Amino acid sequence: MIEIINLSKSFNNKKVLDNMNLIINSGEVIVIIGRSGCGKSVLLKHIIGLIKPDLGQVIIEGNDIIRLEENEMDRLRLSFGMLFQGAALFDSMTVGENVGFTLKEHTDMPEKEIQAKVAGSLELVGLKGIEKLMPSELSGGMKKRVGLARAICNNPKIILYDEPTTGLDPIMADAINDLIIDLNSKLNVTSIVVTHDMVSAYKIAGRIAMLYKGRIIASGTPDEIKNTKDPIVKQFITGAAKGPITGDA
Repeated sequence: MIEIINLSKSFNNKKVLDNMNLIINSGEVIVIIGRSGCGKSVLLKHIIGLIKPDLGQVIIEGNDIIRLEENEMDRLRLSFGMLFQGAALFDSMTVGENVGFTLKEHTDMPEKEIQAKVAGSLELVGLKGIEKLMPSELSGGMKKRVGLARAICNNPKIILYDEPTTGLDPIMADAINDLIIDLNSKLNVTSIVVTHDMVSAYKIAGRIAMLYKGRIIASGTPDEIKNTKDPIVKQFITGAAKGPITGDA
């Protein structure tokens, strides 16, 4: 589905991605772990074409997206859904308008069909019949689920999750984890999740990859990562203060 080849990106002379390589298989749930600020969200932005790399390639279903024209990239983005870290709902729009935003702005779908898609998406995330509510009337967990409904409303092939459980209590975080697993199965999509929440990573991942100093340094099943002998990976997954990871590394 996605192949990332020798991807490099620097900001203000600080290298965030450094000849990074990763293959993401169709239909899998891959979780990318790493410290805050290590480049996980930057990687997602490269995959969806919001950032262009200094070097390297991002190949999606055979298309090198770096070489695509903007109108071609816009069409490709319609095959993506994205759940942003803070849900990123439009405060001035109703829940229904938020969920149907992509369809309204980027397709010619009739309003009646959009409303049906919105209703179906909200039902899938357990929020049937709340189209008329405003974001200010929602709890944090409900906002995340509305954001997820928006992400799936356009029948994406790939869903990107940026820290999906951040800011949620453990019970609501677990409900979001269950939704990610359920939707991946029901919708037959490829799911890419970035997080530093290891409880979430172990539960939802088919495969876990760790990003460290701009590169993927380990990749494996949850059990393989849990039982790693790599001291860097082991320190991160156990949350140990002492180890090879120090300071802002």
